[in-house]
Amino acid sequence: MNDGVNGVALAVFIFFFVAVTVMGFLAARWRRADNEQTLDEWGLGGRSFGTWITWFLLGGDLYTAYTFVAVPAAIYAAGAAGFFAVPYTILIYPLIFTFLPRLWSVSHKHGYVTTSDFVRGRFGSKGLSLAVAVTGILATMPYIALQLVGIQAVLDVMGVGGGEDTNWFVKDLPLLIAFGVLAAYTYSSGLRAPAMIAFVKDTLIYIVIAVAIIYIPIKLGGFDEIFAKAGEKYTEAGAGGLVPPEAGQWTYATLALGSALALFMYPHSITATLSSKSRDVIRRNTTILPLYSLMLGLLALLGFMAIAAGVKVANGQLAIPQLFEDMFPDWFAGVAFAAIGIGALVPAAIMSIAAANLFTRNIYKDFIKPDATPEQETKVSKLVSLLVKVGALVFVLTMDKTVAINFQLLGGIWILQTFPALVGGLFTRWLHRWALLAGWAVGMIYGTVAAYGVASPTNPDQKHFGGSNAAIPGIGEMGYIGLTAFVLNVAVTVVLTFVLKALKAPEGIDETSPADYTADAGDPGVQVELPPATAGAAH
Repeated sequence: MNDGVNGVALAVFIFFFVAVTVMGFLAARWRRADNEQTLDEWGLGGRSFGTWITWFLLGGDLYTAYTFVAVPAAIYAAGAAGFFAVPYTILIYPLIFTFLPRLWSVSHKHGYVTTSDFVRGRFGSKGLSLAVAVTGILATMPYIALQLVGIQAVLDVMGVGGGEDTNWFVKDLPLLIAFGVLAAYTYSSGLRAPAMIAFVKDTLIYIVIAVAIIYIPIKLGGFDEIFAKAGEKYTEAGAGGLVPPEAGQWTYATLALGSALALFMYPHSITATLSSKSRDVIRRNTTILPLYSLMLGLLALLGFMAIAAGVKVANGQLAIPQLFEDMFPDWFAGVAFAAIGIGALVPAAIMSIAAANLFTRNIYKDFIKPDATPEQETKVSKLVSLLVKVGALVFVLTMDKTVAINFQLLGGIWILQTFPALVGGLFTRWLHRWALLAGWAVGMIYGTVAAYGVASPTNPDQKHFGGSNAAIPGIGEMGYIGLTAFVLNVAVTVVLTFVLKALKAPEGIDETSPADYTADAGDPGVQVELPPATAGAAH
């Protein structure tokens, strides 16, 4: 790793960072409606985004800075097992094609802003809604923290902030500045800021990947040489070469399937979805979003390239930024670092907005101030979005980075337990609200306890929350804890539903109707919400 500051790369990084900061603040005037003080406007961009804006927003939302750092880093450290992220992002799109348009329709018809809004309306249960909201907030917090970890990794490689002995304030000052800028324009512009910045972020990422996949192999002697060197390393390390060992195949399959089921349970995924203006926008996006999976597959190959290039780092998360530093001219390394840095700002903004909306709608309004006006809701959501980012920043600055990663893995286990209530509720009212709550509790408890018992395979001092895989009960094979917890969740929910229906337990009032799930903008009773103001009204 280079000593000192890479001045050229840093200058390019700062240029792009300043550019997207200006865009973030200007976004407040982009497609602005007459009434800005509503969650529909601030938190969902007026529900007015078309196909391409939604595509860039969802891509910027789902393919985060952590994705671009961690996926090739996993391959750098563990071999082909790290490729699980590629099949799971392929599996997810046929799945969401079946349920996201239904969620959009019913949410548009009833003014739902969050998944918990829908769960409360569908099952008539504030308790179940609260469980979904709390789970979403808990799962999102470490995810935001990891975006800041991604920025920090880039700053470390550029030599910004000094070494380990540097005063903590000086060392972390660049990250504090990035955090302050992110917090300011998110507060000011809401979802419009990451929607606008996503164009820059995704364009930079595509350019960097296109150049890397051609330029780096040429410098390293071609893909034959890259795969040969990677295979030698994995064989020496006992990692099974370029394919997962037989013992790891259950882990690979369950992790891919469980991650696919969990991805669109995250609040930020739904926030980006509900910002679109029609069902057709959602359907079109499920057909073109796989382009990002192609990019992710190419990105994953960078892990092999880092091995072939002889990159040596103590922290695997630095492997890809260090590869860019070593292989690219300084100016293009700056472009690559900017792509990763901006790739952190977009999802961090959306995640903080999504978590804030959950708190405002499903905790503050449901339990603290039921008569809150739209203006009060928006004010609370803005403030909570700041608090969420502060919490993530404290998490990053005070804890070891591996702790943030492990809590994000735990968040994936947790968020998967909301699947039966959300997706199940979109297709059937048969499941009982109390059974869903009990199933959620069983899944959460099992998943947390099982993850607590996993020691880190690389850090002997870390006895708990060291991974997300454990023995599957009854099978004995190692598998993803989240999927095992999900199966238990569904089993408990189904059995208890039979019991509660036999006992004629009260089921709650369903405020939706079958026609709500296929409604589209412009249909009777479904307004196209918050059209942009005229030029004269935008002031």
